[in-house]
Amino acid sequence: MSTLEIRNLHAAVETDAGPEPILRGVDLTVVGGQTHAVMGPNGSGKSTLAYVIAGHPKYKVTAGSITLDGVDVLEMTIDERARAGLFLAMQYPVEIPGVSVSNFLRTSVGAIRGEAPKLRLWLKEMKDAMAALSIDPTFAERNVNEGFSGGEKKRHEILQLELLKPKIAVLDETDSGLDVDALRVVSEGVNRFRESGDTGTLLITHYTRILRYITPDFVHVFVDGRIVESGGPELATQLEDEGYERFIALAQKEGATP
Repeated sequence: MSTLEIRNLHAAVETDAGPEPILRGVDLTVVGGQTHAVMGPNGSGKSTLAYVIAGHPKYKVTAGSITLDGVDVLEMTIDERARAGLFLAMQYPVEIPGVSVSNFLRTSVGAIRGEAPKLRLWLKEMKDAMAALSIDPTFAERNVNEGFSGGEKKRHEILQLELLKPKIAVLDETDSGLDVDALRVVSEGVNRFRESGDTGTLLITHYTRILRYITPDFVHVFVDGRIVESGGPELATQLEDEGYERFIALAQKEGATP
């Protein structure tokens, strides 16, 4: 059972005026078998947390630590983090012209497993995973994310999740831009991943609608670059009813305290 541990994490982005702090002391532990939902208003730093975990070079960690099963994640390159079992489903997946979905997935799976799966077995494995996500088989021959709709991009992210089988999955606003049907299919894919073993899930979202399909064990309110309150699934219901205003005021008050 794997554990992702984040302690007193601070991170900044470089601007023309110098480093701009975004994460301001994040403490969070995700254990295999658990699903944590991180919720907060736009601009609170939720996506930055996801990118820092994954190793995006745009962000500089200025204090704190991230470990996976006791190993220092911050000392790993991006590909080393992926091989170690970290996965990021991006809010805005990028296009990769000239690379088919099938080749991309087989290469990725081969990198994780240590060798490329045999083609005949791979085709069946991929087709079964695509069918579970209601993805047309011809999708495999298209270039990665090129000309994809928002729903197709998100289904492709979850397809990667199911095939790569990481230890910890970080899902950055996977519900963004999805209609009701696509949201249901994507959520079912996430739930299959959650049920497949002792894996941990960090679900970053702005809205509560995806939590109608994916029930978290813990909900964390993220404001001004840090977690200001944590609770169970009932906290998401409270946020839907009341919004973030109280928590924004709390973060501002704490920030003003010497």
